[in-house]
Amino acid sequence: VFTDADWAACDFFAGLMRDAGLAVRTDAWGNLIGRLEGTESGAPAVATGSHLDTVPEGGNYDGGVGSVAGLGAILRLKARGPFRHPLELLVFRGEESSRFGIHTMGSKVMSGIAGPEAWQHVKDQDGTPLAQVLAARGLDLARLPEAVRRPGELKAFVEVHIEQCFVLEQAGIPIGVVEAIAAPIRLKLTVEGVASHSGATPMGKRRDALVTAAHLVLAVEEEAKKRAERRIVGTVGILKVSPGALNVVPGRAELWVDIRGIDATSLVETAAAVRIAAEGIAAREGTRVAVDTLASDTPVPMDPAVVAAIEAACRRLGVPYQRMPSGAGHDAMNMARIAPAGMIFIPCRGGVSHNPDEYAAPADIVRGMDVLTETLATLAA
Repeated sequence: VFTDADWAACDFFAGLMRDAGLAVRTDAWGNLIGRLEGTESGAPAVATGSHLDTVPEGGNYDGGVGSVAGLGAILRLKARGPFRHPLELLVFRGEESSRFGIHTMGSKVMSGIAGPEAWQHVKDQDGTPLAQVLAARGLDLARLPEAVRRPGELKAFVEVHIEQCFVLEQAGIPIGVVEAIAAPIRLKLTVEGVASHSGATPMGKRRDALVTAAHLVLAVEEEAKKRAERRIVGTVGILKVSPGALNVVPGRAELWVDIRGIDATSLVETAAAVRIAAEGIAAREGTRVAVDTLASDTPVPMDPAVVAAIEAACRRLGVPYQRMPSGAGHDAMNMARIAPAGMIFIPCRGGVSHNPDEYAAPADIVRGMDVLTETLATLAA
């Protein structure tokens, strides 16, 4: 996010929005907002959208499908004639957490979850402050409150997304209607050992930070597996070792942990268990460990009325569907704080996502756009 490629993608998409006849603006965070006015002055807008940024070595469909489907749906509705409620297309900046360790940043700003104080000390993995990254593009942390949408400004928000799993594909069902979105707790574990000569230091006298880290990786897996029936998953996605020399016992290791679930109690319980395990492992290995919480979110149910509107759209179109949870976090979970929200899933091949092999068939994308179009038509009438 906020790379030259990211800015170029958003500029290109803003051009598509203008070509479609939308009034386009950028808010204080850099989120894109395209608007098609309705017939009733002051009526709250019905919004859709997603994101364009990707993870490193990611695919072309995560986020992109929702952004394109949203644009296509609004184009279709524009051709039908004006609706009572305005329609908005929202393209959020910084949905992925790869650079700054914080996910769904743009929708956090828009929904008022995170103001300037939340970002003041945030840096990317290279140590560059977020404030500096924004300032380079003419954006100011102090002005972020200007991006917050007022209560009642949006009637609803609906997001189309690839499922990022194989449930729909294996079931042969083309549409998933999301009931709830799992939330992540993100932890950073920093292990301090003692760097020493790998040949001269006896095995029993070592304080090896990487050995501690290896046990921590297994502890995260174990604690998540204990709660797998409650839909808890745990991942160590980043591991950094210092000094990183072949002949030096590692003196420091950093691990970034991602724990997700749709049950808040189980989520907090798993994170607490990882903390306890980390302290025990470090004590046993003669190292020290610090556990910092990078993010802690609460699972979010989708709005029953929006869910019903999506299901009604599927029935009108004769499209089979099933209700399901979302294991991944999405911008809709933040937008649900300021507007009734819902999500439409489409299958992706093999359930592969965050990977160059990520793929959604054009027919499935169009079907998702069909359902979105009918859902927005109902909500905007």
